Amino acid sequence: MPQSPNATFGHNLSNPISMSALGTEQNPWRIAIIGAGPAGFYAAEHFFKQLDCIAHVDVFDRLPTPHGLVRSGVAPDHEKIKTVTRVFDKTASNPRFRFFGNVEFGKHLQLADLQKYYHQIYFSTGSLVDRKLDIPGEDLPRSHSATEFVAWYNGHPDFRHLSFDLSQERVAVVGVGNVAVDVARILCKTVDELKTTDIADYALEALANSKVKDVILMGRRGPSQAAFSLKEIKEMGELENASSVTLPEEMALDEYSAKALEENPDRMTEKTIEVLKEMIGGSKPGASRTCHIRFLVSPTALHPGEDGGVSSMSVVRNKIERSASGRLSSSMTDEKFEWPVGLVFRSVGYRGEALPGIPFREDWGVIRNENGRVISESGDPLLGCYTGGWIKRGPSGVIGTNKPDAVESVSCMLQDLAAGKHFSPTESDIQSLIKSRQPASFSYADWLELDRIESEKGEATGRPRIKFTSSEEMSAALGK
Repeated sequence: MPQSPNATFGHNLSNPISMSALGTEQNPWRIAIIGAGPAGFYAAEHFFKQLDCIAHVDVFDRLPTPHGLVRSGVAPDHEKIKTVTRVFDKTASNPRFRFFGNVEFGKHLQLADLQKYYHQIYFSTGSLVDRKLDIPGEDLPRSHSATEFVAWYNGHPDFRHLSFDLSQERVAVVGVGNVAVDVARILCKTVDELKTTDIADYALEALANSKVKDVILMGRRGPSQAAFSLKEIKEMGELENASSVTLPEEMALDEYSAKALEENPDRMTEKTIEVLKEMIGGSKPGASRTCHIRFLVSPTALHPGEDGGVSSMSVVRNKIERSASGRLSSSMTDEKFEWPVGLVFRSVGYRGEALPGIPFREDWGVIRNENGRVISESGDPLLGCYTGGWIKRGPSGVIGTNKPDAVESVSCMLQDLAAGKHFSPTESDIQSLIKSRQPASFSYADWLELDRIESEKGEATGRPRIKFTSSEEMSAALGK
């Protein structure tokens, strides 16, 4: 079982740090991980695999619950993907692991604090800020980021208070990545399809009363450049009472895309195009909802209606161009449209947020780093500081992509520990500090109890779980 919040690391934490050799059972390396998503857990796992280097790992997260986007980002109808948490539970069961939830770096703990308690710090805080469209009207009511909607229907504590006007019949989703498809799919599903998932109760109620009839999924480039996966787009053709529709003229590859695919055959892309072509005319004609999958179109402005909220969208037709280097990109043509839409979700990329005292690349939205070593603007390594996951490399890949990424960073950390390049902590009782700064912290044992309660409540209604969506609810459930 995971350590209780009062467990020690096998040595008396109230005494001065042992003078025995570092990296041993008597005097282990002490590692702080900021961010309890996949990148954080994979880093902890790799440390525990080292047989000749004993490390104790403390994982901190600003939310009470662990697992990051696996809990708050993976679509509720993709339950199988969430089984990766079993791997994380195994890592957390190691007696050298501790979790401190509801503890925020920069608020409850500063960099200077952690330097006194740990040899190294690994930042894996993700990329949760959405990129903007930078078009007129983007900030109108009923214009939202997909991030907000996804976090809302997944019960993220920071977003549970939001509301979305689902009385609108026509919705545009700007972007053709997996998140955009998730949004479109959730909007197109029936309440019967959703009520067997772990979607937040308030979201289930709101979607049950949805008046949405048409969803427009918009891609600025062509079908061969779409970022969604084959699995995701196939699901759009298998919905219970929604038809996915593509247009024949948009499914015909332009000369540059056709040549690129001929020069570099990609079976997955070819199969994806086949699936999209099968949707010409509609995957389920006569269904009550329709998802229009559009390519080579971009929004140029959002316009308000009488109530001040979005009522229409200006759209331009694009064409594919090829640069001298061979890169394919889209450019606007003179062909323009005006589409009536009452609700807009943008899903055009994500970026991380800067952390106090940690060098950051504003242009890329990532921590400055080389192979996971945090570096200054001049390129010098920042002693004892490392990074992994999306905040390291940007929002790319799937959950499993974070594993080799974490291994790369931890390999650098191990090299630097062996070379003596690390902090020299003088304190060891981090629990007392946390208790004084954030008495409402959560342990992994707390999480396992919450998980049990959520799962039992869900089982009683035929659902995987019924989520707690606020720290207050979680504390009350635990009697804290």
